[in-house]
Amino acid sequence: MIEVVNKPYSYSFKSYASKNKNILCLSGDLTSSCEVDIFRDEYPKQFISMGMAEQNMMSFAGGLAMSGFIPFIHTFGVFAYRRPYDQLLASIAYPCRKVRIMGFLPGITTPAGMTHQAIEDISIFRTIPNMTVIETGDASEVESICEEVDKIEGPVYCRILRGSVPRLFNTPLKIGDIRILNRGNDIMLVTTGICTEEALRARAAIASAGISILHVHIHTLKPFKEKKIIDLISNVKFGVITMENHLVNGGLGTIISEIISKHGLSKKLIKLGLNDTFAHGGSKQYLAKYYGFDAYALINSIEDFIGQKLNINDKDLETARIENVHSLSKAEAL
Repeated sequence: MIEVVNKPYSYSFKSYASKNKNILCLSGDLTSSCEVDIFRDEYPKQFISMGMAEQNMMSFAGGLAMSGFIPFIHTFGVFAYRRPYDQLLASIAYPCRKVRIMGFLPGITTPAGMTHQAIEDISIFRTIPNMTVIETGDASEVESICEEVDKIEGPVYCRILRGSVPRLFNTPLKIGDIRILNRGNDIMLVTTGICTEEALRARAAIASAGISILHVHIHTLKPFKEKKIIDLISNVKFGVITMENHLVNGGLGTIISEIISKHGLSKKLIKLGLNDTFAHGGSKQYLAKYYGFDAYALINSIEDFIGQKLNINDKDLETARIENVHSLSKAEAL
């Protein structure tokens, strides 16, 4: 049974930021939605409400960092780059300010549709010079993200999971590292974010069908440790499958394809994720299935690799966690 932790970011940020008065919590009018309302109430002198003005918030954060403060920007991922892109580059990335941008509701983790779903954020942030890009995949990574990014002098963008988050790992996130979750030599499976939990649903059934999977979880998308990945890719028989809660162009799948091409690795690659499309509203489980990056999509991709059916059905898969799409306090899950 997977442990589920309620609001791991809320309590870990409060514990971390309360120890250093130079850490300032900036909110783009999404304080409770980004789980920093408890911190606001207990440490009001370290909290700044910037309102629905993301462009100003980016420039303001850059100025705070220049003055010796460590600003943490809290907003939904889409609002961290779509509107304030120019200020993000000019005030934070170009001068390499120590600003932490905590982007909530990554990909299809919200049913609110394209206006709130950050589906191209990784592709944009990883092209920005000086920017580190992190994606959390479980409660342990969410709990350790603040302490870990403190080691980075430049700006950092983090995809943060909120609400009820599963604990998949018993060790904290370490920037630049990778997690090898299973050893195998047939197919290499590379997952990030919420797709790691989804892949775990199918892994036992795949193993029972006689397929040996090398499963790697990635949380640091930039800088990316190529050497470790090259060695792993070189040692699998059929090829690589990537699963990501993001467009397949520009994100994890593109990173792996760049490595395969750059180093001349003769391996087939299948990329699972959003394929040149925006997502509509719906639950996380429904959208992952609809757009083809759930456990069944993984099984279908493996069947394509090996050229035969695995005959895996619903009963063979681990039960998915069912989460309420709506809540009494946030009718639109915002």
